[in-house]
Amino acid sequence: MTETTRYSGGGFVHIKNPHLEAMDEDVLYHLDLGTRTHDLPAMFGDVKFVCVGGSPNRMKAFARFMHKELGLEGDGEDLADICAGTDRYAMYRVGPVLSISHGMGIPSVSIMLHELIKLLHHAKCRDVTIIRIGTSGGLGVQAGSVVITDRAVDACFQPRFEQVVLGDVVVRGTDLDGGLVEELLACSEAIPDFPTLVGHTMCTYDFYEGQGRLDGALCSFSNEKKLEYLKRAHDAGVRNIEMESTAFAALCGLCGLRAAVVCVTLLDRLEGDQIRASHEVLQEYQQRPQRLVAAFIQRRLGLRAAAGNTRPSSD
Repeated sequence: MTETTRYSGGGFVHIKNPHLEAMDEDVLYHLDLGTRTHDLPAMFGDVKFVCVGGSPNRMKAFARFMHKELGLEGDGEDLADICAGTDRYAMYRVGPVLSISHGMGIPSVSIMLHELIKLLHHAKCRDVTIIRIGTSGGLGVQAGSVVITDRAVDACFQPRFEQVVLGDVVVRGTDLDGGLVEELLACSEAIPDFPTLVGHTMCTYDFYEGQGRLDGALCSFSNEKKLEYLKRAHDAGVRNIEMESTAFAALCGLCGLRAAVVCVTLLDRLEGDQIRASHEVLQEYQQRPQRLVAAFIQRRLGLRAAAGNTRPSSD
């Protein structure tokens, strides 16, 4: 069974679940929100951009950065965590931008996306753009490069997301919005102090063996086999590796959300496995995709770009 991306008409978020219509109440448990306990259209109805990333602190810092970049009143230091009633995810609202953490790996991002997509549907949001901002291991690119994903692929370099549902393997496509890729790349031209490129992103279920690392508690292959695999990935067009993009692309595409993935590389995996850069260097690297996405949002809103000179605060 294969499901492919479909962008819904009218710009609304499309829920592919007929059972929801029969429910008197929808409890978004992991977000500490619900259709009966919260006025979701009033809280979120005018959201146009959703930015997601693994770390709660990073997404809080991004929200504060967007508060400044959008020219909103105040210093943004007192932003409230909308999901404060749960310790699973963190969510911040800044004007038309929603900044949300998704944890690490496909299971965590999948849970968050199911409830986020339902939230956007219940809130009657329209024309929403969703962007994953993250970190990754590079493949044949220098550390600190920002990769805009043109295709999310699995560990066999195929553009698919496989999930077992009721004992059957369901295969979903992982198309991302090509127009968003072009827009983001164009925005990068105003931020010349780090390299930005377009390439395939490989998504794995594991940080260690699944990504060909030799430094985990288990390792069943040689350095030669590792390099052979990573070079095959590079030859297939893969430029970075992470653990969320296929699920992210599949769920967003099926529900009518135009989606993009923008990740910074923390190292070149062809040169090693361990991340050895200093804390200060890694902090600056992690700000790079945030700066690019902020410039994109400013451009979409018709605001004057900050010429790529401002940086998010470290949290």
